[in-house]
Amino acid sequence: MGIVVRNEGSKVNSDINVTPMVDVMLVLLIIFMVITPLLENKVQVDLVHSRNAIPMEDASKSDAEIVAITRDNKVFLGQNEVSLSQLGQDVQNDLQNRTNKIVFFRADARSGYGTVMDAIDAVRTAGVQQVAMLTDQQAAPVAQTSPAGE
Repeated sequence: MGIVVRNEGSKVNSDINVTPMVDVMLVLLIIFMVITPLLENKVQVDLVHSRNAIPMEDASKSDAEIVAITRDNKVFLGQNEVSLSQLGQDVQNDLQNRTNKIVFFRADARSGYGTVMDAIDAVRTAGVQQVAMLTDQQAAPVAQTSPAGE
């Protein structure tokens, strides 16, 4: 009779299986790619609807200077709340080394007209010549058809 000896030590696989790690990383990458655009505008504002809105691609750039005014008339420069008296100085500091000196305003539809105008005046006194108001495109009206008998 013969003795069967199993040599288990020679069959050990010391390679690292990275496939599960790559799968997890790809899922995390996709999640972050979807969530990142939603985090850009942390200040919640319901924009005014307009019929003839012009697309402004510069407003979605990461270095765009955006002033947001909420419905309770709080003023934000980027994501930071600022007072109207400090807004002009902060905008001037942010734009001093830029060639494109345009400020975008995101005003809530229910914010006070006076607050919006005061914010625009504060930015204008800081030396900004170009001011843009961001709005949402109003949905096209649905054409109504009359009944055939009329």
